Amino acid sequence: MSSNCITRRLGLAVLGLGSLVATNASAQTAKPASTQKGVGINIANIDPSVKPCEDFFHYASGNWLKNNPIPAAETRWGSFQELANNNRATLRAILEQAAKNAPTAAKGSNAQKVGDFYASAMDSMAIEKAGLKYLKPHLDRIMAINSLADEQKFLADPKAHAGSVWFGSGVGQDEKISTQYAVYLGQGGLSLPDRDYYLKDDARSKAIRAAYQTFQVNTFKLLGDDQATAEKNAAAVTRIETRLAKASKSRVDLRDPYANYNKMTVAEANAAYPNLALPLQLKENGLAAAKEVIVGQPDFMKEVSAALQQEPLADQKQYLRWHLVSGVTAALPKAFGDEAFAFSKVLTGAKQQQPRWKRMLASTDGALGEAFGQLYVDKAFSPAAKARAKQMIENLRVAYAERIQATDWMSAATKKEALTKLNAFTVKIGYPDKWKDYSALNIGRESYLNNLFAAQEWASKQELGKFGKPIDRTEWGMTPPTVNAYYNPPMNEIVFPAGILQPPFYDPKADDAVNYGGIGAVIGHEMTHGFDDQGRQYDSKGNLKDWWTKEDADKFNAKAAIVGKQFDAFTPLDSVHVNGKLTMGENLADLGGLTIAYQAFEKTPQAKAQQKIDGFTPEQRFFLAYGQIWRTNTRDEFLRQQVQTDPHSPAQYRTNGPLMNMPEFYKAFGCQDGNKMMRAAADRSKIW
Repeated sequence: MSSNCITRRLGLAVLGLGSLVATNASAQTAKPASTQKGVGINIANIDPSVKPCEDFFHYASGNWLKNNPIPAAETRWGSFQELANNNRATLRAILEQAAKNAPTAAKGSNAQKVGDFYASAMDSMAIEKAGLKYLKPHLDRIMAINSLADEQKFLADPKAHAGSVWFGSGVGQDEKISTQYAVYLGQGGLSLPDRDYYLKDDARSKAIRAAYQTFQVNTFKLLGDDQATAEKNAAAVTRIETRLAKASKSRVDLRDPYANYNKMTVAEANAAYPNLALPLQLKENGLAAAKEVIVGQPDFMKEVSAALQQEPLADQKQYLRWHLVSGVTAALPKAFGDEAFAFSKVLTGAKQQQPRWKRMLASTDGALGEAFGQLYVDKAFSPAAKARAKQMIENLRVAYAERIQATDWMSAATKKEALTKLNAFTVKIGYPDKWKDYSALNIGRESYLNNLFAAQEWASKQELGKFGKPIDRTEWGMTPPTVNAYYNPPMNEIVFPAGILQPPFYDPKADDAVNYGGIGAVIGHEMTHGFDDQGRQYDSKGNLKDWWTKEDADKFNAKAAIVGKQFDAFTPLDSVHVNGKLTMGENLADLGGLTIAYQAFEKTPQAKAQQKIDGFTPEQRFFLAYGQIWRTNTRDEFLRQQVQTDPHSPAQYRTNGPLMNMPEFYKAFGCQDGNKMMRAAADRSKIW
């Protein structure tokens, strides 16, 4: 159970996140009189050969897109990646200093653990020399399984390391009783990014499956199998995973929180899925007191139970063996990592592997993120920056309340509940008030693989240990350096790590237009997740509960359907369409977030003064700031994967899509009927 953590839903805001030429005379003024210079928007990024009312994404960032090809080791390149790269430079210096100082640091201190973890991860010579020495006991344990009962004991052991096998499980907030923790079970067990990669018969899917087969065969050979045995074992793994894929729900179906909430007693679950040995799993993981479990996908769990009984044990052992090894290739000799990257090239289009320090920095962030995150915020995030961000959030909360009250489609009763929820939002900015305690985690320099396993066991114990305790409302789902943000429905909280509170999203030196069009839109995005097609189903206390009148819900769904239809029509590549249902929540959050940010910006002294900066009105700078944060070049292979698996739309549609619904944008740039960015009134969606 402990090795198969379920990821709880986080409404992530960002995808790893966009001379005026218009159609009317007033917008075509050659040179504005103003000579005031601004910061925060790079005018050189603008492509004046593109009309803003035809394609704002390429207008706002066209020159940047031309001048910034994707680096060989990246699958996409944009403002998110640039900022993450800048953050990594700071983090690398912190880690290298920690690695240098670790031998003299107090044993058991965060400094010692961070330093030794990173040092062991970077010691590729030691990893090469060790070979399979540290992996062998785990492989031997799998191969010693001789019965279903043996496998059940193995799967129940919190110290077993087999990666994400068979299904997902974990402890998280009960979505209908948000004041307590519950045990969750749900679908999982796949290696490829989505069920459809196993099931679709188009040329691209077949090519990915062929590359996956090569990856498996070559990895099994590195473990000592001969060619024929490696091929047989790879075929067994793929067959089992394909069986699981056929039983898995689609990503669109997974967006229905009610359908994925099926509470049953442990006795009922054990009777329905007898081969999981659920009572044993709960007991071994310290959850014997649990009387109920919440099953996300009952049909999938039935199939897993059947597979455990029906699949040849020898094949199941290869499935376990594969997941163990493929999950830790970076901690094994270089040949293993090379095979993993060869597959990744086909899947994502990356031309070059990321340098080891970047990969190991990410690994350290995953294992000990809050330990060295404390050092990061000391260097990169001032109390003044936190205070200004907090003020912006409160300004947006006021603007959101005004928009809710002004809606002409929402009844008084629903408005009242919506305002209650809005006012109940918990706001987290920059970094946790209470840092994680890593004292129970032992880290040394001897083996990076052993450190990885130790960190996994510690994290699993931390999660499982929540059961039966009060909800920890201080906990963060992201580390401080992360360039992202999220809304968590059961907590009813919006969270903004220090990593994203940097230029170009947030610049203390920039004018309000830049900050409201940048981080303001991100803040509004996260707030709107509380009212998107999923988030709206949770009440002010975070409970999955219907608080809408039926008439209001029907009106909301009709407005949301217009957005879905709009995004279904976007085609980033030939025959590749954005999935309006999969991306619904993020698209609604983008549209709502930008609308609320604009409303809040209009209250600022800058908006009222109407002083031009760099020749642009305050409103134009607001939209330019929004357009430029989404500047992104993306490889076709990654774009295909994104459309298939990511609830966020491609960057160009996250820029143009919301703007095509906003009369405020039309007015700012003088758009007219017939311009591509200007939708007919009947085709627009106005929710907030």
